[in-house]
Amino acid sequence: MAVVQDQLEIKFRLTDGSDIGPKSFPVATSVATLKESILAQWPKEKEHGPRTVKDVKLISAGKILENSRTLGECQSPLCEIPGGVTTMHVVVQAPSLEKDKKAANQAKNKCLCVIL
Repeated sequence: MAVVQDQLEIKFRLTDGSDIGPKSFPVATSVATLKESILAQWPKEKEHGPRTVKDVKLISAGKILENSRTLGECQSPLCEIPGGVTTMHVVVQAPSLEKDKKAANQAKNKCLCVIL
């Protein structure tokens, strides 16, 4: 018999091993809202922090969570432990890498012909 919880206690583990939280969120909270919360609570002393929600990837139970889904939809059976804290891993994707990839792809797609 599964216990239905209205709230989930979540902490966010950053790549350097430090944590944000734990904090309680309703199960109807969207992943995008979680990411906004991470942006608001991001430690100011850390370099290379996320600038937008698109820069943040949340991983829970080995799966990257989609922005449009809710916590209830993403919940794993491990989250159903009463009073337990769920750890989600936060990965920051540097926005400049995306631009570099696009520039590299454009350079690859250009053709140059020389007639001698």
